[in-house]
Amino acid sequence: MPTAPGDAPLARTSQPLPSRRELRLQAERAARGTSAGPAAPASRAARAGRPERQAQPETDGRRRGAWLPRVAVLGTLAAATIAAPLTPLSSVANGRGASPFGLDHAPSGPSTLDVVRARVATPATAPGIAAPPTVARVASAASRSADRDPLPGCSADVTVTSPNGHLTAAELCDLPFAPGMRLQPSAAVALTALNEAFRAEFGTNIGLVDSYRSLNRQYSVKETRGYLAAQPGTSMHGLGLAIDLSSAVTGSPAAYRWLVENGAAYGWENPPWARRGGTGNYEPWHFEFRPGVEKLTTGK
Repeated sequence: MPTAPGDAPLARTSQPLPSRRELRLQAERAARGTSAGPAAPASRAARAGRPERQAQPETDGRRRGAWLPRVAVLGTLAAATIAAPLTPLSSVANGRGASPFGLDHAPSGPSTLDVVRARVATPATAPGIAAPPTVARVASAASRSADRDPLPGCSADVTVTSPNGHLTAAELCDLPFAPGMRLQPSAAVALTALNEAFRAEFGTNIGLVDSYRSLNRQYSVKETRGYLAAQPGTSMHGLGLAIDLSSAVTGSPAAYRWLVENGAAYGWENPPWARRGGTGNYEPWHFEFRPGVEKLTTGK
C-alpha cells in the first residue's frame, strides 16, 4: 500500500519488546550496580508470535534449594548408622571408639570360668572341734555295755554282704534315739551304747544329721557338697558304718571333747584322714565305726 506523504515507513524490529519481568530485573540489576548484560536472544515462542511461558517465580527455586541441606543431613545420619556397627572391635578395645552395643556400666563380679574353677569353701570350724585332743583307744571301756543288749531286736552277728549303697532292710537297724537314722547291726548296737553314756553325762542324745546312705542319695550329696563328699560307691555311709554329727555336738566344746575321749572305747572315732592335717578333707563331724572299717580292709 502506498504511504502518505511525510510519513516515515514503520521499521520492523528484529527482537520483541522486553516484557515487564525483564524490565523489572534490569532495574534491580541497575540498582545493585550490576550490568544488565546483553539481552537474551528471543525464545522460540516469541519468534513464532506465541505468548511466552511465564517463568516460575524465584521463590520456587529457593524452595528447591532449601531441600539441599536437609538431604545432606539425612545422608550423614544414614552413613553414621551404617558405619557404627562396623567399627572395628580393636578400636573399641583401645578406647578409639565406642560400640553401640556396649553396656552402660562395666561388667562386675566373677566370670563363668572363675565360678567353675573355684573350689568349694571349707566350712568354718566350730569352737568345740577347733583343737580336739588326740586320745588312745581304751578297749576295756566297751565292756561296760557288753553284759546287756543296748538295742533289742538288732543282732550284731548279722553279716553284711550287699554292695555299697544297696544294703537290705535285714542288714540295717534303726537307731531309737535318732529317728530316721540307720546303721548296719554291729555299728548300731555300739553307737546306741555310746549314746546311753552320753545322755547320762549331758542329759541329751547324740545329735546326728546323717547315717546310712543309699547309692542314689550319695549321688545327690556329691552333687551338692562337691569335694566334701566321697565318690558314690566308696563312702562308709553307703555301708552303714559312718555318721555325721549335728552342730549341737560339734558346737559344744565339752560335748565334742567327751565324744572324742570316750567314743573310741565303743569303736566310734573321727578317722585319722578326716582330722586336721590328715590325708583327706578336714571333716571333724564325720565319725566311723572302726571295727567295721578294719574288717573291710583286713578281711578279719
